[in-house]
Parts: sequence; C-alpha cells; structure tokens
Amino acid sequence: MSNVAPLPEQVREHARRIADSGPVAVGGLFDLTSQRLLRLAAAITRNQHDAEDAVQSALMGVTMKPRLLVESHSPWAYLLQMVRNESLVVLRKRRRVMPLGSIIDLLTRRSVDQLEQEERYRLIWKELRRLPTAQCEVIVLRIWEELSFEEISAILEIPTPTAASRYRYGLEKLAKRLGSSFAEVVDA
Repeated sequence: MSNVAPLPEQVREHARRIADSGPVAVGGLFDLTSQRLLRLAAAITRNQHDAEDAVQSALMGVTMKPRLLVESHSPWAYLLQMVRNESLVVLRKRRRVMPLGSIIDLLTRRSVDQLEQEERYRLIWKELRRLPTAQCEVIVLRIWEELSFEEISAILEIPTPTAASRYRYGLEKLAKRLGSSFAEVVDA
C-alpha cells in the first residue's frame, strides 16, 4: 500500500509551498502536473507550443495567487480549469490557422515495443485532434485524468449528461476511425 497522497492533496501541498516560499517553489508543482496539464491543453489548442504557453500561463497564475489552489475544494480540478481557460485564451489570440498535424515526438533509442506503442498513441492523438474540441477534452479528462463525469462537468461548466454524451459520441467516432488500433490501446 502506497503512502503517496492523492493528486489533489499533492497539488494543494505544492501550492502551500509556493505561498510560503514564493516562485522558487513552482518547480515542484510543474514536475508533478506538467505532462498531464499539457495533454489537456494540447487537446484544446491542437498545438504543442500553444499548449505549453497555456500551461505556463496557468502556472504563472498559481505563482501569483497560490492561495486560490490552497483554499480550493478540489485543487486539481481547479488547476485543470485554469489550464483549460488559458488554452481558450490562446485559441482566441491565435490569428493564423494551424494545421492539425500531430505533436512531434523525438525518437531516441527505444525498443520496438515502445516504438509500436508510441505509434499507436500518435495515431490515437491524431484522430483525437480531428474530433470536436468539446469531445476531445472530455475524453482526455475521463481517460487520462480518470475524472468522473460530475468532476468533468464542473471543470467544463456543462451539465453532467452533456459530458457523458460528448464522451460517448467521441469514443464512437474514434472507434470507427481507428478500428482495431483503438481496441488494442483501450485494452492495454
């Protein structure tokens, strides 16, 4: 049995450290959450650089007002909502049309199994990006962040049945487009 605190409490603890020590302590929160936050931001912005900008802006917001996370009922959900909001700001500011190309991953000395797994994930992410953003963000929050539909509805400020239907419709589209590749990853 692990003695690691649940993610929301870890986020709250890192926010306390930022409140006590200042910006120098933001690195811990970044290390804990950055990959997960980038995944959500990339699902919304459809661009790795824009996603990084959104996450950086959200973490700067935490640095400026860490008590918002400390005092939040659910600090992890609050941080996800901050990243979502920053991602939407980035989208509004974007004046050029961005291609829906995949996030470029650098491949370095990896086993064949890892390469095959990464190729499947790239394919899924490519198809996720073809979904409407509303469906994509629900799928990311449900599958990768393991949030309930109630938590998702609070973050996205939509009714719970809407979150559930966006998830269902998005998965149906992915299953049609990906066929056996989708089933292999979902089963893994």
